[in-house]
Amino acid sequence: MRIFFRTRKLQKICSESKESMKHLGAKRGLKLQQRMTELRAADSLADISRLPPARCHELTNNRKGQLSVDLEHPYRLIFIPANEPIPLRDGRLAREEVTEIEIIEVTDTHNE
Repeated sequence: MRIFFRTRKLQKICSESKESMKHLGAKRGLKLQQRMTELRAADSLADISRLPPARCHELTNNRKGQLSVDLEHPYRLIFIPANEPIPLRDGRLAREEVTEIEIIEVTDTHNE
């Protein structure tokens, strides 16, 4: 899958193990690197499990249109589909057609 990043700083944190651990701590940084490897290896979003451990799922409310994968609880890697136009089928995201994503943040969505 093609991956873009909202900022250069975020790209560095997601792409470099040393930066991940510096900003997120060792355990969370290693989990982020694991998730990034899984996302890069996937052909489409459909290849990322909706069940644990990754638990790729669509978010709701003020985060509608965003998706996440779990890192170390309660932190998540947040992203959006980057395909233009966003692939939909019957009004729902067509995961098997999402081949590009944009990483927008690493956060605890429960504290919002």
